[in-house]
Amino acid sequence: QVQLVESGGGLVQAGGSLRLSCAASGLTFSRHAMGWFRQAPGKEREFVAAISRSGSSTYNPRNADSVKGRFTVSRDNAKSTVYLQINSLKPEDTAVYYCAAARDLVIIQTTPPYWGQGTQVTVSS
Repeated sequence: QVQLVESGGGLVQAGGSLRLSCAASGLTFSRHAMGWFRQAPGKEREFVAAISRSGSSTYNPRNADSVKGRFTVSRDNAKSTVYLQINSLKPEDTAVYYCAAARDLVIIQTTPPYWGQGTQVTVSS
């Protein structure tokens, strides 16, 4: 059974930083692309970032202006964990952040089969 468990969310002031973690089990981590999505209050869930099996990262071009230079996705295959570093947090980053897993970088951005339960990030102004 695949399990993805996010951690690292919380309440932070604007301008602060957070590192979200997602620990995976029940799958061969190194053979899966990993991704992050977020869902803000009243909005649809959106793709944020993903990292391939080989470590290549990609970010949602639709919100590139708002996340560029602030969000960094990385992975540690030895720990079966993927990370999302978020710097210079803004109130509009407030959302539930979800981890996802899929066999490749294309699927991870659209319909990943595996999801975590999410971790809340709240940014106060």
